Amino acid sequence: MKNRLPTLAEVADVAGVSRMTASRALNNQPGVSRAVREEILRIAAKLGYTVNRTAQKLSGGKSRIIGLVAIRMQNPFTAEVITGAVRTARTAGYEMLVYSLVEGVEPQPSVTHLLEHIADGVIAVLPYSGRYLKSLAAASVPVITVEDGIEPLDFPSIGCDNYRGARAAVEHLADLGHRRIGFITGHESLSSARERRRGYLDVLSERRLPRDDSLIAEGDYTQRGGFDAARKLLSLSRRPTAIFAANDDAAMGVLSAAQKLQVRVPEELSIVGFDDSPQAAQVHPAITTVRQPMQEMGGSAVNMLLAMMAGIEPASPVTTFPTELVVRGSTAPPSGPPAKRSKSSRAARTER
Repeated sequence: MKNRLPTLAEVADVAGVSRMTASRALNNQPGVSRAVREEILRIAAKLGYTVNRTAQKLSGGKSRIIGLVAIRMQNPFTAEVITGAVRTARTAGYEMLVYSLVEGVEPQPSVTHLLEHIADGVIAVLPYSGRYLKSLAAASVPVITVEDGIEPLDFPSIGCDNYRGARAAVEHLADLGHRRIGFITGHESLSSARERRRGYLDVLSERRLPRDDSLIAEGDYTQRGGFDAARKLLSLSRRPTAIFAANDDAAMGVLSAAQKLQVRVPEELSIVGFDDSPQAAQVHPAITTVRQPMQEMGGSAVNMLLAMMAGIEPASPVTTFPTELVVRGSTAPPSGPPAKRSKSSRAARTER
């Protein structure tokens, strides 16, 4: 019996409180004063007591755990969304169980079962895996997605206005006087990438700028993909004077390629990204980008999930956050007389 774990009743007895009070304190629920909560937590730690979340869930209660599945955990977008989700969950008294998917490898069914039996709800971030999302659809817990996946599924989702963000990026370059504007695509299986491409093409058409297929290079939302695509664009006989990359990782790849090829930024090449990741402001020159509120999107996913867990259906199946152009040092007029800036460009937020 030496290895037997203490029970909730034993923690309550040592603390001199009821089992309900001990349970509320250990599960970070309201109705317990701060002093009493801290004393119960101290006693529980001394006795080696841990909350059995699975038993809570199986008994019809709440585990107060939110599951989160993600891919490309090193991606700044994913990391920022998770940061916002974790912060909001903890404020609400929940913990976050994060599972990292491997791109191109379908997870074992046991992962879905684990989340279903332990978590009260699940958030899927950048869900490239359509088959895995279908398995989540059969789970008995609410599911929220952040950014749309490979195919439409019946999940509420959180996203940003990718189309308007892309338009702002290309309009900024056109306002500066650029006419040959290159574009590095994102992961084309995602609607975010398709919307950013659509925004780019629409502005070219409206501004009567050259629509040259050679100015569009395939990317995959990675820095390596941006580097390779930029080398292709910068090797053209008539290379672009500006490049809009579908995300900041790709934009940093463009910056690396330009530096390797001794193309000066922004004197000879302007660069715009998308996301406003922390890294975009830390390179030199700092990258002009389209900001999407990634941490707020993660927090919104948690709040929407908590509402669904309480039986409240979302007012809309899609929550779309606005974007904002952040002008930094990686963009400037092309060589020659400065172009007259439009009202939309003057209204953009500037960080030099």
